[in-house]
Amino acid sequence: MLKNQEGKRVPDVVFHTRVNNEWKDITTEQLFKGKTVVLFSLPGAFTPTCSSTHLPRYNELAPAFKANGVDSVLCVSVNDTFVMNEWALDQEAANLVMVPDGNGEFTAGMEMLVDKSDLGFGKRSWRYSMLVKDGVVAKMFIEPEEPGDPFKVSDADTMLDYINPQARKPAQIVVFSKPGCSFCARAKAELSEKGLPFVDVPLDNKVRGKVLGAVSGAMTAPQVFINGELVGGADALTAWLAAH
Repeated sequence: MLKNQEGKRVPDVVFHTRVNNEWKDITTEQLFKGKTVVLFSLPGAFTPTCSSTHLPRYNELAPAFKANGVDSVLCVSVNDTFVMNEWALDQEAANLVMVPDGNGEFTAGMEMLVDKSDLGFGKRSWRYSMLVKDGVVAKMFIEPEEPGDPFKVSDADTMLDYINPQARKPAQIVVFSKPGCSFCARAKAELSEKGLPFVDVPLDNKVRGKVLGAVSGAMTAPQVFINGELVGGADALTAWLAAH
């Protein structure tokens, strides 16, 4: 039975990390004392849900957390520092502090260590998140004890909504573009000028018409989507930016 640790202090642990090819020990006190910290813990680096959803969204929302009083966002996994460092590079997770709990001491102290030997993982962390203030757990979101790897409550959006339901979240923007297209260049420049990160999806002549027709109903580039909704081409984007 996994236990909620709200109101208790986090375990006193030394994490062995590798920074600039040198060993550096980091203590629990250094990470939590006098700080407001969001921590999320997951079964393993490079695993599907952890890499596709859990970590990326926390990395994306880290500026929003900091705008709402959070000093740092920590990612904990029962992996060694070499694995965690490579995962951070692969995920471009510059907004997160990667915490390698290689021996599982912190996770065991949180009573979140579970046996995943059936998957060949050995002892790993159950998936959870928590808000920690000056070393004391203020709130925990623990995934339900169900078969498999449930991912229902420990996500970044749930945590940010708990901290501030009115928190402003960064827009998710995708630009379907055509190489050499001046309208596409204009749309991307306008987004950059507004400080709005976006994903550019360049399409070549062989697939562009079919892809754009399928996703937007239009055949011309660019086609811009923001938070799942079609904005349209360059002129439509200019109007949207003016209105927001």
